[in-house]
Amino acid sequence: MIDLIQITNDPEMARRCDALPGMRLMVDLEQQGKAERQAGRNTFISTHTIADVGRVKAVLQQAPLMVRVNPLHAGTAAEVDAVLREGADLLMLPMFSDAHELRSFCHLVDGRAPVVALLETAGAFETLPMWMDAPGLHEVFVGLNDLHLSLGLRFMFEPLALGLLDSAARLLRAQGLRLGFGGIARLDEGLLPGRDVLAEHLRLGSQAVILSRTFHGSAGTTRFEEEVAALREAEHLLSQRKPDLVEADRQRIAEIIGRIAMQAAARPAAAA
Repeated sequence: MIDLIQITNDPEMARRCDALPGMRLMVDLEQQGKAERQAGRNTFISTHTIADVGRVKAVLQQAPLMVRVNPLHAGTAAEVDAVLREGADLLMLPMFSDAHELRSFCHLVDGRAPVVALLETAGAFETLPMWMDAPGLHEVFVGLNDLHLSLGLRFMFEPLALGLLDSAARLLRAQGLRLGFGGIARLDEGLLPGRDVLAEHLRLGSQAVILSRTFHGSAGTTRFEEEVAALREAEHLLSQRKPDLVEADRQRIAEIIGRIAMQAAARPAAAA
């Protein structure tokens, strides 16, 4: 069962997620540099606080709580200490570029919680073999939105079509590390439908995905719990595919991604 990660600082939403199997909650403290990095894009800048970590943790009975901290900076040690005091179960480091940064973060955590490396820069991707044995590293989560920008690509799922996640998955599997990536919308929504995104997670052996804002925030009356149940049913059905169908789906999805990327590349010229 793939971990479905819900980003929230709302204890009531966290309580609802906690009642479902295979959920992971996430409080997002990352703010440093994010507004400048994602200027002009339809992205969300979190307003979560360290106090939210304790508020969410207090209602959880079974789901683990992951906290995304800020990129490595002078105050990281104090930030790590604070979120651990509030009850964080896993710590995620965003926007690192090399082995030194990730290893420095792992040193600060010092085994007090598993570390999740958010791989979202070209530098981190290129140096993966140099840091995947960092002490305390538990999971590598590929942030496709920032990674595709860092690689100069046009569509966030292009790394999938180019086979970049295939190579990362092989390395991480050999190292005994968990893989997660990207966000997922409802099954039949999104430029690349959630059903196809889920198919790629299963093909690659991914164990975690973030539920996107559109997953639980789009129009309609269907309850969040019902959408999660539909996702779980699709996960079960997709896991039963024979290898030839998995490969056929991979090729079809890569073609869809390629078309979307070409359309995105053509837009500036068309606008001009």
